[in-house]
This record gives sequence, C-alpha cells and structure tokens, in this order.
Amino acid sequence: MLKKRDLFEAPALFDLLKHKEVYPYVRHKAETSDEFYFITKQTVEAEEKGELISRTILDEFQHPIGTINLYDIQDQHGFLATWIGQPYFGKGYNKRAKELFFEELFFQHDIKGIFMKIRKTNIRSLKAILKIPYVSLGNTVYPEVYQAINQENDVYELFVISKEHYLSYHQFLTPSETEGGEEVS
Repeated sequence: MLKKRDLFEAPALFDLLKHKEVYPYVRHKAETSDEFYFITKQTVEAEEKGELISRTILDEFQHPIGTINLYDIQDQHGFLATWIGQPYFGKGYNKRAKELFFEELFFQHDIKGIFMKIRKTNIRSLKAILKIPYVSLGNTVYPEVYQAINQENDVYELFVISKEHYLSYHQFLTPSETEGGEEVS
C-alpha cells in the first residue's frame, strides 16, 4: 500500500495530480510531466538527506494513486501532506495509507508529532481529518505553529497527532478492529 518514492511512478502520478479536484490542494504543483519528474527527483534526494519522509500510495494492484509525506521535520515533529487521485476518492485508500504511514513515522523514525494544516475552504480534507479519532485541534495547543502557518491571512486550521494520543487510542483496540481488512473509524 506504501512504498518509497521513485522516478518511474512520476508519469502516472502526474496524470492524477492535474485533476481539478486534486491540483489546488497539492503542495508542490507541477505544470508539466517534466516538472513533476524534477520535483519527484528532488523529493527522493531530500529523503536521502533526512529532510523529509515521502511514500507513494498504491492501490491493490500496486499502481501509484497518490503520495503521503512528512516535511519540515524539526524536533521530531513534521507536517503531513497527502493527496490521492480523484478516481480513488472515497474508497478508503487515504485512511489506510495514513495508518500505515503513522505506524512507520512513530515506530521506525521516532517522530513525536504530526502536524496537519488544512485550508479552511478545503471541506473534503476537513471532513476527513475529523474522522481520525486520535487527532487534536492544534490552534491553541501549538499557538506558535498556528501563527507561523497563518502569517499573512487566517487561512489554515492546525491539527496534530501526537505519538501519545496515537498509542493511547490503539492500545484499546481489539485485534479484529485492526486486522483482517476492517477499517478503524
């Protein structure tokens, strides 16, 4: 479901990226396939330097359908950026990808907190984030981060997933709620 980014997936991902329901919400916008290839190359190199963590989201046939990234990592905290191609909206890929990515971040990379900034106008993402039971509104808990992401205008809501909240929520799940393809709601 997740794999390290590579250059071979760039054309397929670019085709998904340019959809009008995806493109406005993507952090690194590319106008051409060549530009997206270059951005992907920079992403792979930045991960090799430890500056970010980036994965490709795959469907059940191992086709690339989006990306999930942790960027601006400082003091074991970073910002999450995720996008899924429009044909895959509403099929549970985003939720499953986040769960796998959070596991990797918290247990393999020792990340302590994951910030998510979501445009107040991005209703799809706001609805999705509120479905995550261990997420907290970070506007008042991390006022310095909230102010930093809203320097010019009050555009974003700040959410955070701490390792502690994540672990606390997952320790009470039964095996049937975390295995066998059932999704945790």
